[in-house]
Amino acid sequence: MWVFGLMTAVAAVAAPARADDAATFWAHWGDSKAELSGYRLVQPRYGQPRDGTAVLIVVTEDFDDAARVKADQKRPGTFPVVKLNAVRDFQTGIYDYNVMTSTFLAVDARDGEGALGVAKTSFSSQEWCGHVYQQWVRRGGELRGALHSYFEGEADQTPTLPWRAGGVVEDALPVLVRGLRGELVAAGASRTVPFLPSSLRARLSHRPQAWGEATISRDAAPRKVKTALGELAAFTVTVAERGGDTTRYVVEAAAPHRLLSWESSTGESGTIRGSARLPYWQLNANGNEDKLKLLGLR
Repeated sequence: MWVFGLMTAVAAVAAPARADDAATFWAHWGDSKAELSGYRLVQPRYGQPRDGTAVLIVVTEDFDDAARVKADQKRPGTFPVVKLNAVRDFQTGIYDYNVMTSTFLAVDARDGEGALGVAKTSFSSQEWCGHVYQQWVRRGGELRGALHSYFEGEADQTPTLPWRAGGVVEDALPVLVRGLRGELVAAGASRTVPFLPSSLRARLSHRPQAWGEATISRDAAPRKVKTALGELAAFTVTVAERGGDTTRYVVEAAAPHRLLSWESSTGESGTIRGSARLPYWQLNANGNEDKLKLLGLR
């Protein structure tokens, strides 16, 4: 039985109407604020579960097509993206891990893919033994990678992978399961897609990333769940890898469809503790730490 740190009621509730057109999207995500959500994290490492915290930061920004970085200003060659910064901190005995993955998703259909197609991912991990940086940049029919690691067997690499049409990158799932620009999978339905496991999993297992396959399914109807945000209607999206792990994501049914929790067959889980929309880049003065209370991190 999957628990997710949430209590699920027996009765189903009616699904709210979804409106994923551009005007509806920008009415919420164009307010010059970021959505910040704090989570209680359980991260398996070295054969043991590790307690930690995770923060998911979701914001829109302009992206430079040539350099594949945030653009200082709009100009020809820029396009809007949803940026997801996923930050994880967890302790392993005497030393800790500080991990961050940035995923950039084109707001509109682009390069033969629908809305929220991956433009780039970048990943970094810092712990007392050393640090690692990795990125994938999507260019037409391939993913072009760069890897810099303190491990001799990994060191400096420039791997490439073919892009698989309709492929799903695991690093993007905390956004994709929310259906912000169209459903990943319809209620009560399932579909099988090419699937690229996350950079974090590749890092922790010391295995290069490679395409596999996963079946993505969704509950037929939302149910009431008890969370740190109150009792909410929510639905579950399940991602089952062929010959691999299964992860279940619990998503708020009403807009803005926040990710309430996730749990994997690996033992990893995240449970929401708080959420707020803030221009966090302006909150860098002494005393602004009090805003962490909104995220359940204080």
